[in-house]
Amino acid sequence: MLPLIRFLAYGIAAVTMMGAATAQDIAKDKQTKLAKYLTPLQTVDVLKTERAKVLFLDIRTRGELQFVGVATEIDGHVPFVEMNEFGEWDDKAGRYKLEPNATFSTSIEKLLAAKGLTKTDKIILICRSGDRSARAVNLLADIGFTNVWNQYEGFEGDLSADGRRSVNGWKNAGLPWTYKLDKSKVFLPGR
Repeated sequence: MLPLIRFLAYGIAAVTMMGAATAQDIAKDKQTKLAKYLTPLQTVDVLKTERAKVLFLDIRTRGELQFVGVATEIDGHVPFVEMNEFGEWDDKAGRYKLEPNATFSTSIEKLLAAKGLTKTDKIILICRSGDRSARAVNLLADIGFTNVWNQYEGFEGDLSADGRRSVNGWKNAGLPWTYKLDKSKVFLPGR
């Protein structure tokens, strides 16, 4: 019951939030060429008022969705990057190597078409904390998408002083999310 109460309270708060953030309000690594930014609460407000004209996409890896959870409000999932299938290590990043999803933009175009939308309609991207979605916005802007928004707090949010993702983000705002994946929304190569 508590998540529902939080969702309703945040929904009311989102309605009262008038302006979207500007570039000077956003960390450099979350800024985009299109300079369009939303918080999780503003995203909920947009979805309430413009649902038929918006595509809300989670661009995290398949593993992140499966093991960390997913916002129930997404229209679909298209990973921007995915773990290298051979488990190669990235010494610079200190993790398994991530590779770009070669079908990222075409997969988004298919989801847009399925919803009757085009490259000029509103697309909202969410990743873990907002920096990967910023890079994805820039890639899409470079190939002609004109109305792509970065939900710059992400699903889990920013790191706190103690190294936990507890500062902001979709989950920390108490917005609806689940561990249960919806096969019709998740990325399946070749679909």
